[in-house]
Amino acid sequence: MTRTVHGGCHCGAVRFAVALSEPVTLLDCNCSMCSKTGYLHLIVDKPDFVLERGAEALGDYRFGSGTAQHLFCRTCGIKSFYVPRSHPDCYSVNWRAVADVDDLVPTMVPFDGRDWDGARARLE
Repeated sequence: MTRTVHGGCHCGAVRFAVALSEPVTLLDCNCSMCSKTGYLHLIVDKPDFVLERGAEALGDYRFGSGTAQHLFCRTCGIKSFYVPRSHPDCYSVNWRAVADVDDLVPTMVPFDGRDWDGARARLE
């Protein structure tokens, strides 16, 4: 089953829609970035993601390899989605930034971001 869900940043400057397929699987990464922010990854194909507003409000932070595009709202600082290094042809949507999904119980899959290369190899 597929349904459209919406989400965005804290201040509302950035809003998006996602075609969500059920059942929902989330990656729970333990890297330094995700651990500090509590980010839960909903990986969606780029055609299933629509930025409804806020492209001009987005900042881009890169570190390490510089591959991942960590996009965040320049007003409130929330990273509601980004282009991950692990899935460069997808978006990673922060499950905690998606509204009206309380009726869903996602399956959590640990991702060892502290050993990024090893964890990525195990996903393939």
